Amino acid sequence: QVQFVESGGGLVQPGGSLRLSCAASGVTLDDYAIGWFRQAPGKEREGVSCISFGGGVIDFADSLKGRFTISRDNAKNMVYLQMNSLKPEDTAVYYCAAAGSTHCLPEYSYGMDYWGKGTLVTVSS
Repeated sequence: QVQFVESGGGLVQPGGSLRLSCAASGVTLDDYAIGWFRQAPGKEREGVSCISFGGGVIDFADSLKGRFTISRDNAKNMVYLQMNSLKPEDTAVYYCAAAGSTHCLPEYSYGMDYWGKGTLVTVSS
């Protein structure tokens, strides 16, 4: 059974940092492009970025460039999202997702094939 599990969410003050992790079980991440998405309360889901097997990145949200960085460690079967200079508007449930392709495509910003259950990030003082 393919599962993706996010962790690392929580409460952080504005200006703080968090690193989210996405762990895979039942599958080797080598075979997948992995993306991060988020959904804020009352808003539509938003694609954050995608990382290909070889490390190539497509940023889906230009507004997050420079603050959010996606990375992966194929040896550990993990993908990460480093979030810096967090703002209250970054409050959302963050999901990792996988596509049945080793390379990211721009259309993955609309969604991918496999999803985790999400981890809540709350940015508040």
